[in-house]
Amino acid sequence: MGKVTGFMEFERVEEGYKPVAQRLKHYQEFVIGLDNAQANKQAARCMDCGTPFCNNGCPVNNIIPDFNDLVYRGQWKAALETLHSTNNFPEFTGRICPAPCEAACTLNVNDDAVGIKSIEHAIIDRGWAEGWVLPQLPAQKTGKKVAVIGSGPAGMAAAQQLARVGHDVTLFEKNDRIGGLLRYGIPDFKMEKSHIDRRAEQMQKEGVTIRTGVLVGDWPQDSKVTNWSKQTINAAQLQQDFDAVLLCAGSEQSRDLGVPGRDLAGVHFAMEFLPQQNKVNAGDKVKGQIRADGKHVIVIGGGDTGSDCVGTSNRHGAASVTQFEVMPQPPVEENRPMTWPYWPLKLRTSSSHDEGCTREFAISTKEFLGEKGKLTGLKTVKVEWKDGKMVEVAGSEQVFKADLVLLAMGFVHPVAPVLDAFGVDKDSRGNAKAGTELVGGYATNVPKVFAAGDVRRGQSLVVWAIREGRQAARAVDVFLMGASTLPR
Repeated sequence: MGKVTGFMEFERVEEGYKPVAQRLKHYQEFVIGLDNAQANKQAARCMDCGTPFCNNGCPVNNIIPDFNDLVYRGQWKAALETLHSTNNFPEFTGRICPAPCEAACTLNVNDDAVGIKSIEHAIIDRGWAEGWVLPQLPAQKTGKKVAVIGSGPAGMAAAQQLARVGHDVTLFEKNDRIGGLLRYGIPDFKMEKSHIDRRAEQMQKEGVTIRTGVLVGDWPQDSKVTNWSKQTINAAQLQQDFDAVLLCAGSEQSRDLGVPGRDLAGVHFAMEFLPQQNKVNAGDKVKGQIRADGKHVIVIGGGDTGSDCVGTSNRHGAASVTQFEVMPQPPVEENRPMTWPYWPLKLRTSSSHDEGCTREFAISTKEFLGEKGKLTGLKTVKVEWKDGKMVEVAGSEQVFKADLVLLAMGFVHPVAPVLDAFGVDKDSRGNAKAGTELVGGYATNVPKVFAAGDVRRGQSLVVWAIREGRQAARAVDVFLMGASTLPR
């Protein structure tokens, strides 16, 4: 795998970033990918380790040692074919996946892991540049019709897989463009939307019909995620018109913070803030856009969505950006012998943090403060964890100045109307109840209705969404045809 002694000869090479002062002026991607020579050396570090834990660490089970070896030998087209055999959209994962494969890399026990994500990024970008990424047309049509509801990475992967085995697939999306949170949650500076558009064009050539601006189910008139010029389709009609329906609607109900002052002007969900900027970047006009210009911004939530709010606020020209995390600050370096090959708990500093951000750990918001209905600050308290319970630290109360607060504490469950419209049973967390068994997997309690992605498993990574979309496509194909040639 790679060069036999490569891991002893070559050090890990990180992808580069354009300077902070330069990248803060725009919303384009700023990562400088590996060139061919760097990718060759990075791939050479892949060990002949016997048991490739990276393969199991990757939710889509990318055949990582194989494509590393092919890159090392200069067989880039074959490397792309290997990568595509398990992952429909490596340009998505190569940009925004946190790379659990690298945490599981055998080298990571006591050295720097192979830069698997950067190699994946290099392979797919070269594939597009060389014209190697082409539509894969089905050998024959089956005459079966499948509706896929939701066009995030799970819905896109499922729709593409089903079209490639000959089914007539219609992909429904309530927004004006496909992509789900990839489109309206991930900032453009992390992943430009041309990558989604390019895949949408490929999918249409493969036979997928894409219908945007379509709501499925009975949505309340005051719903913030709807636009009442959109078309509404009855779930019963879809069940009548299609041989199978696959729900990939995502997990979009943001976790709220029910403390005094929540209704003050200036307190918003991250998913009110981030989509607006993406729409503006796409050329849309957004009335009353939430902006951070000149404001003291506090982001509540220490995950990726919070980091995205930090980066966007800095590009707006915020006066200051502070990020709150209720958990204590993790160690800078993980205890590798204790955690490998599993995903470790350690301090993670994103490119957005490097652009300017104060980080506060073990802190909880007690109250939003305001004057005349407008936010002016937050009252907080330090916390510590004892016996698994959060305990306030006496005398640690503090007031932070704030003009804008963005709630980025994750998502709790899918938006209800879609599941309710089909009568799908829910689990204890409000997600669609469906298993992942080899036979009958992803099927809900409703005949010929399936569910995959965040709508089924809850909020998760893009790579898990792609995995579930691919596996659900196989389950639907087995349901329709009795057998399937699609990989699981």
